Amino acid sequence: MYFTTDVNSSAYGEVVARNNAGGRIENLVYYTIGTGIGAGVIQRGEFIGGVGHPEMGHYYVARHPMDIEKEFNGVCPFHKGCLEGFAAGPSLEARTGIRGENIELNSPVWDVQAYYIAQAAVNATVTFRPDVIVFGGGVMAQQHMLDRVREKFTSLLNGYLPVPDVRDYIVTPAVAGNGSATLGNFVLAKSVAK
Repeated sequence: MYFTTDVNSSAYGEVVARNNAGGRIENLVYYTIGTGIGAGVIQRGEFIGGVGHPEMGHYYVARHPMDIEKEFNGVCPFHKGCLEGFAAGPSLEARTGIRGENIELNSPVWDVQAYYIAQAAVNATVTFRPDVIVFGGGVMAQQHMLDRVREKFTSLLNGYLPVPDVRDYIVTPAVAGNGSATLGNFVLAKSVAK
């Protein structure tokens, strides 16, 4: 048996999948953007974490002007101003009264979401300097979100650090259907089954 968090398993599975496809990934950040936000970080092939896993979904982020104007403080029951409160799936319905999967693609709320998720990518970049950042979860399941996040990330980072081509740097999972977690779980269990 090997115990870790679901998002750590996803991160590990992504490293395995990408390296099996010919990549050379040692440093990866994986965010799940869904009903909540979690993150797993692999550096030099090992998990980051001390007494627990990193709670990167609860980083404080700069509020979008639309949220300031409408006095929206997010949906996190613990913090007013964290990434999860502003960018997890329930924030879409809290802002619009419409479930995320039913919101029109031209709604300005998608740019608000992308603004926060891009901040997560900037924070991961300046903190961990990963080879790749993977965004999984239901909110990121639409191609338009990935494109929006890449655009906002490029603007927010503003050339501060060199990163690979954003199309290779900010990506969605290589393993479909949350399979990254399953792959990661099997590989981690196999690593301790000697």
